[in-house]
Amino acid sequence: METEQRHIICKVAVNLCRFVLGVTFIFSGFVKAVDPLGFFYKIQDYLAAFGIGGWVPPILSLLAGIGMSAVEFCVGIFLFFGIRRQVASLIALLLMGVMTPLTLYLALFDPVADCGCFGDAWVLTNWQTFGKNVVLLLLALAAYKGRHLMGRFVTRKLEWMVSLYSFLFVFVLSFYCLAMLPILDFRPYKIGVNIPQAMEVPEGARLSVIETRFVLEKDGKRQEFTLDNYPDSTWTFVESRSVVVEEGYEPPIQDFKMTDFKTGEDLAGRVLADSNYVFLLVMYRVEEADDSHIDLVNEIYDYSVEHGYAFYALTSSPAEAIELWSDRTGAEYPFCQMDDITLKTIIRSNPGLLLLKGGTILNKWSDNQLPDEYALTDSLDKLELGRQKPVNDARTIGYVLLWFIVPLLLVIALDYSVVRPWEKRKARKLAQKQKEDSLTL
Repeated sequence: METEQRHIICKVAVNLCRFVLGVTFIFSGFVKAVDPLGFFYKIQDYLAAFGIGGWVPPILSLLAGIGMSAVEFCVGIFLFFGIRRQVASLIALLLMGVMTPLTLYLALFDPVADCGCFGDAWVLTNWQTFGKNVVLLLLALAAYKGRHLMGRFVTRKLEWMVSLYSFLFVFVLSFYCLAMLPILDFRPYKIGVNIPQAMEVPEGARLSVIETRFVLEKDGKRQEFTLDNYPDSTWTFVESRSVVVEEGYEPPIQDFKMTDFKTGEDLAGRVLADSNYVFLLVMYRVEEADDSHIDLVNEIYDYSVEHGYAFYALTSSPAEAIELWSDRTGAEYPFCQMDDITLKTIIRSNPGLLLLKGGTILNKWSDNQLPDEYALTDSLDKLELGRQKPVNDARTIGYVLLWFIVPLLLVIALDYSVVRPWEKRKARKLAQKQKEDSLTL
């Protein structure tokens, strides 16, 4: 009796570990899948931090990011449904075995601000990430050791359908969000956000205390200094970095500056205060921007000039690259320079287009969704295009769940209504045949 109780306790514990681990992997893989470019940027940050950024082709990093998000999502589904238990529990254990020491390194040396394990949906500090990974590593170890105790939601005969559909679903989702825009926007530049308001600091809020630290070298020895103990000129400057000494309130948007690349004037205030419509063409690097729809971009610029709307292109590229782009594409719109991280955060497309009015983001388009002459038939105040695009994250999540869960529920229904009864009848017939054979003997 005691052995049976111990077995039940172990089974409950293993399945609890498996569900927590599975849900975490599903969430982690899903938020990366809906924002493949965001995870790609994080991988590039990792490669740059380890000094190998120039060794890996960008397309390989992008595909690796999509592949990793798919693996995480599918491993989570397998653990949750109790299928492919050997493979799923082993992959989960291997992933946590690699990520836990890696995040310990990140926590100790802070080469990147955050690990990006949950994308922009839930940003954790490096120490929080390490603590989370220690817990997940223990759960993965328990799930792997007790994999034979995991209950199944689907029999072996139909688990291939769940596996195949999970892979197809997450890959289609990733490539759709890559070609268009993320179906869920976790960043501060969402549709409906008023940029000036998002930059405000509430009255009385305690601000973060940031300290600049300088790495200097002398006689082959490197040392870190602050402004308070900055040494004499015999030391050679190597690099500087900003460190948050004391956490405080940080507004969602902190650095929105549009510098005219010809005059050096900051146009952000004028643009955000404009009560008329403003188009912003975002190209974080014009050297890497897709020019396959450039004729459509030029048409939108001509439309904005015709109706008196401001139109600016934003990039982090140098003046030479901007002039080369203008010569090659016939671009006549003015360019402003902006921080590349800010541009990547604003929109996950290169190029991408924003429509603002009074500093509020009304709409966003990737280069594959740009409005054409059939949509721009009149002034924006008379078109649906000129109104703020309705965004409902709960509805979007509902549609995603509908597309994913309903087919799986049909598989489970097929399993319980057809496959399991058939296997039971087959088992009964086999037992009856064995009984008859034994009586004959």
